[in-house]
Amino acid sequence: MIKLNKNQFIPDYVSPPGETLLEILESRQMTQADLAIRTGRTKKHINSIIKGKAPITPETSLQLERVLAIPANFWNKREQDYQEALARINEQEKLKKDIAWLDKIPVKSMVNLKWIKSLPNRIDQMREVLKFFGVASPTQWDRWLEEYPEANFRKSPTFKSNPSAVAAWLRKGLLNAQEIHCAPYKASEFQNILHGMRSLTLEPPEVFQPQMIQLCASVGVAVVFVPELPKLRISGATLWLTPTKALIQLSLRHKTDDHFWFTFFHEAGHILKHGKTDFFLEDETCGDKQKEDEANKFASSILIPQRAFKNFISRNRRFSKEAIKEFSSQIGISSGIVVGRLQHEKLIPHSHCNDLKRSFRWA
Repeated sequence: MIKLNKNQFIPDYVSPPGETLLEILESRQMTQADLAIRTGRTKKHINSIIKGKAPITPETSLQLERVLAIPANFWNKREQDYQEALARINEQEKLKKDIAWLDKIPVKSMVNLKWIKSLPNRIDQMREVLKFFGVASPTQWDRWLEEYPEANFRKSPTFKSNPSAVAAWLRKGLLNAQEIHCAPYKASEFQNILHGMRSLTLEPPEVFQPQMIQLCASVGVAVVFVPELPKLRISGATLWLTPTKALIQLSLRHKTDDHFWFTFFHEAGHILKHGKTDFFLEDETCGDKQKEDEANKFASSILIPQRAFKNFISRNRRFSKEAIKEFSSQIGISSGIVVGRLQHEKLIPHSHCNDLKRSFRWA
């Protein structure tokens, strides 16, 4: 006996709506021929519906509503559920053929970072991963990589060796950036706030992180922090999401304040100095050397003004910790950044003064 619920009818997912129709006819002692006469359909058509060979169309559902006093939306919903179930069965068969694709994806790491859920069934896990990337199938995932975000994306050796890991890291940044409302980009205002942000280098992450996000969003730049996936040596990335919204994506790859802040201002330099069609992935490769050099010079000069740095090194033969801290205080930045600059310029060994740097950790 069929029970009708006013709110929802939940059918057997493989059962065609014709089976429900047959049960109702039998319960009312009505033949298929009687139904054909009452609806104006042929006996052959009614039989095809019952056997699942023909669908219940919206027109037929209205006829069944009049004859059987069962709402048309019940029949439409029954047919819709059946067709969706068939589509899912077909999709499952297709996904089974591509199940090896899942082995390319850093699923375990993505689960550990809570980017996706862990599911025991591999087909369900594949659906979860495809949903994360926003693509319908592994075939479409390959095509997505060909188009997104720019040709430069695929030129990086890091991408070529770890395409799924790079894609997952960037995708997470893109998803996070969508949650950040930004005012339209204004280059002059962005440059102005960058000078003011130097003082944030003195603050702990729980203070500087929300302020960075808020300040940059106010001038059209979404700043997102995404943990680096294992074996993926990326410190940052820059791209334009729209003509009026840029993205700076940061990891804590090197985990000390000198590297972190240099990476941020380096990415900011790309935004200010280079085109809106450019994409920059900061890994262990050179990329476009001229543009990378320009971004490096921008980051160096904004963090430590060149004239002040020259005066500092001219006054010191040995760079004591006290001298470094005094100079850092004078120019208003973290001592660790000065140490990093001195090490980079080979003015002190990389083993010296590292205790003035601050280490950051992901929660």
